[in-house]
Amino acid sequence: MSKENKHITVFEHESLRTDRGEQRLTNGQLEALQLFYGENGVPYYSLIHHGVRFNEYVGVIQVGKTVIEVLPKADKSNDADRWRNVLINMLHAVGIFDIHAPSNSNLRLRSNSILDLYFELFIKEVEYLLHRGLVKKYRKTEGNRTALKGSIQFAKHISQNLVHQERFYVRHTTYDKEHDIHAILYKALKLLSYINTNVQLNSRLGALLLDFPELYDIKITEALFDKIALDRKTEPYRNALEIAKLILLNYHPDVNRGTNNVLALMFDMNVLWEQFVYVSLRRHKANATSIAAQNTKNFWKPLSGYRSKMKPDIVLNKDTEDCVVLDTKWKNLNGYNPSPEDLRQMFVYMKYYGAKKVALVYPGSENRNQSGQYYDHSSQDSKHLSNEECSVISIGVEKDVKAWQKIIHENISNWCQLQEIV
Repeated sequence: MSKENKHITVFEHESLRTDRGEQRLTNGQLEALQLFYGENGVPYYSLIHHGVRFNEYVGVIQVGKTVIEVLPKADKSNDADRWRNVLINMLHAVGIFDIHAPSNSNLRLRSNSILDLYFELFIKEVEYLLHRGLVKKYRKTEGNRTALKGSIQFAKHISQNLVHQERFYVRHTTYDKEHDIHAILYKALKLLSYINTNVQLNSRLGALLLDFPELYDIKITEALFDKIALDRKTEPYRNALEIAKLILLNYHPDVNRGTNNVLALMFDMNVLWEQFVYVSLRRHKANATSIAAQNTKNFWKPLSGYRSKMKPDIVLNKDTEDCVVLDTKWKNLNGYNPSPEDLRQMFVYMKYYGAKKVALVYPGSENRNQSGQYYDHSSQDSKHLSNEECSVISIGVEKDVKAWQKIIHENISNWCQLQEIV
């Protein structure tokens, strides 16, 4: 495989350098990543001497034609295929890879990376839209016409048509497929045809560009996507637009040489783990159980200014005597205690939510629950333990995502010992 088109796989918190290691960056690739990092930095990696060190973000960074895949890891296993499947299964479970097309729309590729899945998902969505027929919308247009249609713009008509009296400068309404939604999708298709490295997708991209109407170039900004309001006719475009937004807003062209463009599709594993545990509990919960994610309570208020708030990851049975607070952390403790900051945070949650139990939920190599007691803070003698506990729940990673979700539910339910959840 050539240096211009290759695949590099690393795990979170590992490094890539130009001067050492089995997998190396070229000087041009490192320069592109340094420029992408900029003065304000990015959360995906930090700069080190002659290289970069990845953080807790996972996914794909494409530099030119080189795909750098960053995988999660919660134990000592270095099996890239296993952890790639774990990541893809977690993304599927939380709804990242929801597809709009009918039942025959399963992703066909045995993909090398998350990037391939995103590209194929976008292609599948656009194929689906073309099959059902692209939506037409009304738009205002103006210009010279040989027939009188709409309203004459007299100032421009007189200035442009003094010697062309057979023409009319008019403003009128047109009903066609030339609108911003299609312009966004067309721009995303053109970008994919330029940066795609998977030969299995080339023919489908080529066919889409032939079938899709050629549209005007549109400037991509957050504000552009914010102003798009989908209605009953355009609702089927939602998935395709979300993927196009993700790809177009995270693409950073190399304005100097044009060869080391950067596309970053990365996910915070702490956020993904929190969402995965939440949807796993919600999937199996009983009707009598309430479950809330990111529940907010006021915590502190200054004499002037804004209040501070607390926001635990998951709250079960809020405002009841069986209230339970969970906080998820994507890290392997390897037999060590949780950090003092995490333990203090859980103590505050216990007090403010009146929780019966609190726990920190980690991934691990095996299923294990361990409880610990806080010291009695009401006594001057700090040697005595109180009845207030904070537990550490480690959940082993499973290949089968549905079995994994069931294990998460069973472990937490057994620890809770709440009849409503079991």
